[in-house]
Amino acid sequence: MSKVVNFSIPYGKQTIDESDAKAVSRAVLDPLITTGPKVKAFEEALCNYTGAKYCVAVSNGTAALHLASLALLKEGDEVLTTPNSFLATSNSILYAGAKPIFVDIKDDGNIDLDLCEKELKENPNIKAIYAVSFSGKMVDQKKLKYLKDNYSIKILEDNAHAIGARQGDIKAGSCKNSDISIFSFHPVKNMTTGEGGAITTNSKEIFEKLISLRNHGMVKTANMAPWEYEMRELGFNYRLTDIQASLGLSQLEKLDSFLDKRREIAKRYHKSFYGTKIKPLYPYDDGSAYHLFVVRVEYPNKRELFEKLLAKGIGVQLHYMPINRQPYYKSLGYGDEHIPVMDRYFKSALSLPIYPVLGEEEQRYVIEIMKEIVGE
Repeated sequence: MSKVVNFSIPYGKQTIDESDAKAVSRAVLDPLITTGPKVKAFEEALCNYTGAKYCVAVSNGTAALHLASLALLKEGDEVLTTPNSFLATSNSILYAGAKPIFVDIKDDGNIDLDLCEKELKENPNIKAIYAVSFSGKMVDQKKLKYLKDNYSIKILEDNAHAIGARQGDIKAGSCKNSDISIFSFHPVKNMTTGEGGAITTNSKEIFEKLISLRNHGMVKTANMAPWEYEMRELGFNYRLTDIQASLGLSQLEKLDSFLDKRREIAKRYHKSFYGTKIKPLYPYDDGSAYHLFVVRVEYPNKRELFEKLLAKGIGVQLHYMPINRQPYYKSLGYGDEHIPVMDRYFKSALSLPIYPVLGEEEQRYVIEIMKEIVGE
């Protein structure tokens, strides 16, 4: 099979314009370019956007998950999470000395919260749920609230895919039904700071712990001498720079327009694939942030399907391989979990290109080639 190294149409791509470049150029010339006033302004803007009380900006989404896990978990805690995510979600549980328990997904790609409740009833050692808003679609907020209200657990929403998503009047990152939410600002996400992430919460106690952990566990109080500081716990250097925060502020102003364009593309895909063998993962949802547009295709040889699309310059991807079946996790004793929905998903799913600057001609090309190869 022929292969393409440089895709003409990637599955995801940042949207950077002249206003972003100017914001970064101005920040580079400021006296303070590491964590400073721009980071604080970015955190406040994210609070205003999401409705959360507190926000801590960090160096990347994995750092956000790591600090969130240290704030929520204790060593030995058992945590329900999904096999359908990037490795960082469950890895962060391991970072905190806790134990992931993988729960099957629903047909929309999100963790099955009904199965989570079944696990909670049977296992008193479960202390938390890590729910991923896969592809930009938030998990069932009514069910999440029910679990939070009726069980003594912590809840983290991994919203790395979902900034700007909503369910009813609940916005991703508001933490209405969770203790912590995290975001990623990697370039393929819905907005970017180059690399970067953020944690939102409505708990002052969690917020203060996150602030300390972000900066080496150091604390400086008003009554200390100018040179004094105290290290009160083992922390990390997970700070965001003012340069990155300046890009984030500029991007955040345009986020809603980015989301409008993603939803327009999603609508076109839905309409074009209706009644064909190419099945969108879930019915069109105007509350989804559509970081990804996933379809399910029954095709005899998945590798052959991918290679044919790549050879046509269409940068499809798979999100994700089951985490519990990765070699490292198998070495820890995972891999035999009963996750039939995830297994079916893995065999048939692929992510199509979707990003704000994906032109109509490119969209039509993706649709045409998909139908041609799949046999429509």
